[in-house]
Amino acid sequence: MTEVISYAYAVARDAGGSLTEALAGLPGVADAPVHLVRAGERGDVVVAVSPVPEEDFHEAALRANLEDLEWLESVARAHHRVIEALASRTTVLPLRLATVYLDDERVRRMLEARQEAFAGRLAELAAHTEWGVKIYVEAPAPTDRPAPPPADADAGLSPGRAYLSHRKAQRHAREDAYRDAEEVARRVEAAARGHAVDRVQHRVQQGELARGPGENVVNDAYLVPLGQAERFRADVSRAAEGLSGVRVEVTGPWAPYSFATPPETEPVPGAAP
Repeated sequence: MTEVISYAYAVARDAGGSLTEALAGLPGVADAPVHLVRAGERGDVVVAVSPVPEEDFHEAALRANLEDLEWLESVARAHHRVIEALASRTTVLPLRLATVYLDDERVRRMLEARQEAFAGRLAELAAHTEWGVKIYVEAPAPTDRPAPPPADADAGLSPGRAYLSHRKAQRHAREDAYRDAEEVARRVEAAARGHAVDRVQHRVQQGELARGPGENVVNDAYLVPLGQAERFRADVSRAAEGLSGVRVEVTGPWAPYSFATPPETEPVPGAAP
């Protein structure tokens, strides 16, 4: 028989007792059913958990699984699905991906120890959502192939000078695009300042994570009151107007992933924290 441990998704407030209904029939990681752990029978601060195979979250196995993009995407989708189901009913504090405990009793002990801190943070985040703002530079990539000369170019220009002229123009175009990106970043900050109450600067995305055209140069998250959300989105989206080679991407609303303060997980013997 496969040993199981408890996978924790998020801390949430369940004052009305509606979260069990929100999670009914919702598959979690490894398609396991999700349930709530409470600190006492009447506690309204809960943790959403589900059983997962210990063998998949053992330290060595988890290290290998995190290199498996298909496995990682499956876990991330299930993790996000549960959090979004909770966020549709209440304020949540999302936990890190692959947060595991030995069993539900260990989850309960953690919740009892930190219940007051969780309740305070949930109160602070109530009626707020997270919005992501990414800025991309879409300047032409360097190439050794000279561009076709313009119609009024000197017909006697040598191939060497044509090549140098092309590289110089290309370099200037990239420099202009990065200067414009700095201006867009200033505009975004100024626009966001009038609506958001907090900001987190994330590492820019590269490689597999950098989806879409261009180079990601800013990757920020903003905490925005519900009443300011549409004005925030509209004002920030206009930040790149009039500047070519720069793109602003605004995503949301999300549960406040970047603004929750997750507890340290209790190490599972031989498993990832």
